[in-house]
Amino acid sequence: MAQAEHGTTASGEGSIVSLPGTPMGYVAILLAIVTAAIHLLLAPRVLGFSRTLAILFALNGLGFLGGVVVYLTRYWRRELYLVAALYAIVTVVAFFAFQGFGVDAFYRGGQLNVMAAASKAVELLLAVVAGYLYANAEP
Repeated sequence: MAQAEHGTTASGEGSIVSLPGTPMGYVAILLAIVTAAIHLLLAPRVLGFSRTLAILFALNGLGFLGGVVVYLTRYWRRELYLVAALYAIVTVVAFFAFQGFGVDAFYRGGQLNVMAAASKAVELLLAVVAGYLYANAEP
């Protein structure tokens, strides 16, 4: 993948940092940071009733942040857009695997779990954006 396709280096050719070349790249970063923040903020709350789930929340949040870090380097490759999309989709599927499949998964104690709904919406949108970026990147 050509450097200009992904973006420009932040401080010359020798730089490890590579900024997105399109506005959709920045959208992907924003979406990944939002879902990472939600998971990292909820991890301590989840710890109160499930240590395993809290660890998974923290790891998921760190996974999204790690993806952003790799995306912002010259090491990013076109195929990694598919990895990002798949990662986002897997987190949505994992949510339903833990909570049950259906709309009821978004309710806790009879009330809508806004954070769960927001994070899953963001993750689905991230998968779409990553797919778009993959489709529009040079092979």
